Amino acid sequence: MSTKRTTTPAARPLKISVFGTGYLGATHAVAMAELGFEVVGVDVDQAKVDALAAGKVPFFEPGLPELLEKTLATGRLTFTTDAAAAVADADVHFVCVGTPQQRTSHAANLQYVEDATLAIARNLTRGGVIVGKSTVPVGTAARLRELVAATVPAGVDAELLWNPEFLREGKAVGDTLHPDRIVLGGVSEKSEAVMRQVYAAPIAEGSPVVVTDLPTAELVKVSANAFLATKISFINAIAGVCEAAGADVTVLADALGHDVRIGRQFLDAGLGFGGGCLPKDIRALMHRSKELGANRAAALLQQVDEINMGQRERVVDMALEACGGSVLNKRVGVLGAAFKPLTDDVRDSPALNVAAALHLRGAQVTVFDPEAGDTARRAFPTLGYGTSVDEAVEECDVLLVLTEWKQFVDADPARLAGLTRTPRVIDARGKLSAAQWRAAGWEFTGLGRLAA
Repeated sequence: MSTKRTTTPAARPLKISVFGTGYLGATHAVAMAELGFEVVGVDVDQAKVDALAAGKVPFFEPGLPELLEKTLATGRLTFTTDAAAAVADADVHFVCVGTPQQRTSHAANLQYVEDATLAIARNLTRGGVIVGKSTVPVGTAARLRELVAATVPAGVDAELLWNPEFLREGKAVGDTLHPDRIVLGGVSEKSEAVMRQVYAAPIAEGSPVVVTDLPTAELVKVSANAFLATKISFINAIAGVCEAAGADVTVLADALGHDVRIGRQFLDAGLGFGGGCLPKDIRALMHRSKELGANRAAALLQQVDEINMGQRERVVDMALEACGGSVLNKRVGVLGAAFKPLTDDVRDSPALNVAAALHLRGAQVTVFDPEAGDTARRAFPTLGYGTSVDEAVEECDVLLVLTEWKQFVDADPARLAGLTRTPRVIDARGKLSAAQWRAAGWEFTGLGRLAA
């Protein structure tokens, strides 16, 4: 007598579409392919799609070019402008498009999020999970759910949830593959199971999963950014007190950082924050807080924003003071164009803002950044640009360190002093050794630092 063995067919592996192939979307698509999923990245920009399909990342992010080439070679990762085809073949659809600040207010521009969500909804041919990762004002996801319900074809079961991103530029690959938390907002039992399958690898490594409602999930990212921005503006406000009192903010910050309730990160007094996230996110949260009547939060964020922008004015004033009250026809060397190291992102860059302000006052400005030179030149074509630290320093009347790239912090001040007209340096990031630079003959000034 023979026994017939029956087997249960294996479930079809999840396929993923990622709408938006900018900084967030490209990184997420590559990371999902690295985790073993079949992924298609979708964008309306044919040039961007072609570049990524050819293995070229259109921005600087450590580790991403190598991982892009690796995942393309596996055949698991493709890119397209055909939204319908991408949606029809996928099970999970990530919305990773930008939410820039509106031109006429502090509110976030949600047009790209709405367009991507509707493109997914109208092209669904079977059940699917739509996953918002873009940073949006609280209440957006609930409204998108209504739009999806009104758009999906009859008989198609679609569910929208929110899974905010927490990427740090310069560390985005690691943050995606090994997240410090995974937030799932508005999930059902079914969609939570799907998302746990998507993030099975980091969950197995110990990444905690926070399951919550839609509004809380939306607020987590902007609240995190608002808190970090507040911490930066706090230490910058205290730096002003240190200058008035003759104290040293770097030592003060070190002492504060030993308190486990506070920590040392984001306590470097200096030029302040910029980039494509913190400034627009705190302004969008400020705007939304006012709409909701949460005026205390709005007032706090207003002060955070004002302190941050004031740091840029303070550094411009320091440069003027160093040059005797005017930078007209003075040579100003600027080290740094990106808003922070390990990126070529110059969106709302404090460094370029200061450089441009000095240029408008008649200075001959030469900027050098090891990665952001090309993006800076496109954004501020009237500034001068060098191809090395030496070119920025050569014959300058004052040198400004505005982005804390390691090669700037580790530069030899004794050698650089001989290249200048007058060895004056303004450390706007609090990373240089005042004693070392002064010993090398430099007139050293820093925000919240002790005078010589």
